[in-house]
Amino acid sequence: MSHARVALACPSCSPDEPTAHEVLKEADPATVRCGECGHVHKESLPEDETIERRVVVSQSGDSFSARHGGDPDEQFEVGQEFLLDAPEALMQVRVTSIETDEGRAEAAAFEDVETLWTRAVGNVTVNVTVNPKDGKREETRSVALQVPGDEQFMIDETVEYGDEKFTVTSFVVRDGIDRYDREQYHYTGDAALAKDLKRVYARDEKTTAWSAW
Repeated sequence: MSHARVALACPSCSPDEPTAHEVLKEADPATVRCGECGHVHKESLPEDETIERRVVVSQSGDSFSARHGGDPDEQFEVGQEFLLDAPEALMQVRVTSIETDEGRAEAAAFEDVETLWTRAVGNVTVNVTVNPKDGKREETRSVALQVPGDEQFMIDETVEYGDEKFTVTSFVVRDGIDRYDREQYHYTGDAALAKDLKRVYARDEKTTAWSAW
């Protein structure tokens, strides 16, 4: 049977420098055996360095709260993406706001964080305003697409999602994303990832006319 190993000072052979010890019995204090000289003694084990903080995740208009564990010294900043590994969810999220005991911050060490406000970017909802080819405003409709966050949308590109077929004419990106130099794009070849989009505007390319009746 293998035992957990931990670095501890040995009172017999190495009182000043840690050596590898086997944990024979977990308790407080634990029973350990020095890997260098075999001396068995009782020691309090070092505490786990991992800490937990609250993470609020926004996803498709809803939100939920989870606990995320990490290194106290790990740095977080607005716009950063990380994998939330919690009982509530395992998903890629992007930091939208950082709350510390001194207020909101653009960046902070994990130990100084009270709450990380995030948005799910693994699978996201893209809101598309689809305009009919003939320009009848009363037939403009809104479509909510569920797509991978890394899906790319490009202006003048015709795409199909299930029963939907449309050509992208313009899009608006979310605030605070460094890779974009403006909010709205409408030139041929302009492209953005689904997770970065606030809204897409498109021209209907369906072969049958859409009707509300």
